[in-house]
Amino acid sequence: MARLGPRDGGWKLGWLETVFIGSLGILALLQWSDIRPGLKLLAGAVAIVSGLMVLGRLALLGMRRAIWRLRDRLLVTYLFIAVVPVVLTAFFAQLGAWALSSQVGVYLLNAELERHVGSIQSAAISLSKVPPVARAEALRRTGFVFRDRYAGLEILIRDERGGELRFPRESTLQAPPQGWMDTAGVLVKDSHFHFWAHANSPVRVVVVAPITRPFLFGLVPRLGDVTLRSYPGGGASQPEPVRIYGGTAGEAPAPSADPPGAANLFDLPINYGATVPVSIWDNPDAQEVAVLGMRTRISGVLNLLFHQKSWRDQQSLLEIVILLGVSSVVLIVLAAFVGVSLTRAITEAVHSLYEGTRRIRAGDLSHRIEVKGNDQLAELGKSFNSMAENLERLLKSEKERQRLQAELEIAREVQAQLHPKETPKVGSLEVVSVCRAARLVSGDYFDYQRMGDHRLAVAIGDVAGKGISAALLMATLQSAMRSQLRHCMEMMDAGTNGDARNNLSTARLMANLNQHLYASTSPEKYATFFFSIYDDETEELAYTNAGHLPPLLVRRGEVIPCDVNGTVVGAFPNVPYEESRLKLEGGDLLVCYTDGITEPENEYGEMFGEERLMEILKAHSSLEASVVADAIVRAVSEWTASPELQDDMTLLVARKR
Repeated sequence: MARLGPRDGGWKLGWLETVFIGSLGILALLQWSDIRPGLKLLAGAVAIVSGLMVLGRLALLGMRRAIWRLRDRLLVTYLFIAVVPVVLTAFFAQLGAWALSSQVGVYLLNAELERHVGSIQSAAISLSKVPPVARAEALRRTGFVFRDRYAGLEILIRDERGGELRFPRESTLQAPPQGWMDTAGVLVKDSHFHFWAHANSPVRVVVVAPITRPFLFGLVPRLGDVTLRSYPGGGASQPEPVRIYGGTAGEAPAPSADPPGAANLFDLPINYGATVPVSIWDNPDAQEVAVLGMRTRISGVLNLLFHQKSWRDQQSLLEIVILLGVSSVVLIVLAAFVGVSLTRAITEAVHSLYEGTRRIRAGDLSHRIEVKGNDQLAELGKSFNSMAENLERLLKSEKERQRLQAELEIAREVQAQLHPKETPKVGSLEVVSVCRAARLVSGDYFDYQRMGDHRLAVAIGDVAGKGISAALLMATLQSAMRSQLRHCMEMMDAGTNGDARNNLSTARLMANLNQHLYASTSPEKYATFFFSIYDDETEELAYTNAGHLPPLLVRRGEVIPCDVNGTVVGAFPNVPYEESRLKLEGGDLLVCYTDGITEPENEYGEMFGEERLMEILKAHSSLEASVVADAIVRAVSEWTASPELQDDMTLLVARKR
């Protein structure tokens, strides 16, 4: 199928176009060959039919392309819903006026013709009933009355004894053949049309008046050209047509075959007529048909209707009709002006929206369309501008988000470098760590550091908040803790054993760390912190818990929470901290964790909780530390049933062998 794009001129040949081109080619080849004519006829028929279908499709596609713009489509729509009905109404009104004028004109001609026939018939009947003594006087008076009306009038009266009276006296009118009864109408005599009347009792009266041009002219004055002619094929005799052209009754008109001049563009000519039965003088039983026709215009009939004597002293009805017509035209023009104005407002608004969408699609989010008025289209324009503003703002936000995302990615990489890379082993103590961030960067902190050959420092913390600010505080916390450890180790190397033990106090380290964070961060920044030092020689764990969730010690299937012996770090200055000591036995399992393990909720809002954590530890207390850590993480994930973490999840599992 051929396709034409709405904006581009793209054209692709389809099967119909292929058939048309192929049939033309075959037809051209057949013209130069001696193959039977039937094949040529078939190829020609296929070419014609397919060509017409292609032309129709091209016309349809062309029309669709022509009305692609809303303005053109609205114009076509208005053409069909406004212009076409008005044109059709005007056409049918004109046609109705023509038909009505034709019928009225023929009616007037017939009525006048019948009136004259009736007048002659009345005269014939009256003369047939006049007494013999008064018959001559009655004939004379009737003749004088009708001779001015009917030029060439002849009257014949024949009584029972064969006596005849004539008018005028020199008339040579003879009685018609036997067989005529009482009748009146149009008669063909000597190849000419006549009015006539025949009365047969008690005496025979014949009245004959030739239908002359002046008579037809005066039949309906000011109507136009009137003719009376035999209907073709209506009989043997063909009288010459009688016409009358213009003028007034009694005057010799100027011959002309043209209808009256047109009063205006819509004053159409009328060539119309009606059939009239015609008697044959020589044959009472025969009858022909004549056509009483007229050549006039619509204005000729309307002038007869609306310019009668009774209207002369008052306003003409025709003028009222004309006034109504002019008013209708004015209203139509006004309606067209309003329609065009509304269409222009609609199309301009839509065009502005179209151009605006093109600019937006091209990336110009600063483009705004001009809003006019206070209607729905204006609201649509305002909505478009608001949408463009939102898109511009969203684009800026997206760029800012991408920038922050890049910075977060860098921060994540930096934070990954801060976490310990290898898990140290000190004697019989095995440590496993798991850290999963809810976002790109984590606010949880864990660390372990060897202190000589038989000591290991282990720390875990949870910074208040999430994201970059928490990650920065975590980095500060790690830096401060490692600085404190390095300072203590340097003092150990330089001092006595007693000084070293005193400098390695977890309570003193925690107090120094709290003082450092309080002095270097804002008051609302704080962290929970658990710091411990394990001595493999004494198998003793010294720790200070600064407001952190108490680690859980699993010993012989029993879970024992550790102490909380201090408040959070970084929130208050000069806070005292205590140190607790715990001797680890073979098979003990120590689990340190953040609230990302116990506080995640399921779909019903229930937290995972410490009790479920303890149950998991009891069930896996004899397994490897890595297996225990995996079991805890898996249980929390299944509890939340969500691919995203609700909080940072950090876990340290230490196994004493």
